[in-house]
Amino acid sequence: MVKPASSVSLEPIDRLADKVQSLIGLLERTRAELTRTAEDNVRLSGEVDALRTQLATAEGQGAQAQSLRTERDQIRARVTDMLEQLEGLSL
Repeated sequence: MVKPASSVSLEPIDRLADKVQSLIGLLERTRAELTRTAEDNVRLSGEVDALRTQLATAEGQGAQAQSLRTERDQIRARVTDMLEQLEGLSL
């Protein structure tokens, strides 16, 4: 006797295969994005370090400029005092 051929539907398996392929694609895109993000983080960290160095240099130069201004004002005051003393001598 011949057994009747049972029909097995491959449609659910095909849908599952499509979903798996879709998930694999999503995973690959996510990994690529993660790699780009990590590279961006490294680059941006370097830029932040460079900017911090520039800021520290600028702050140091600002402090130096303020010190020079103070010194200039002291010298100006001393010169003014000396000129007043010379005028007071009436030579």
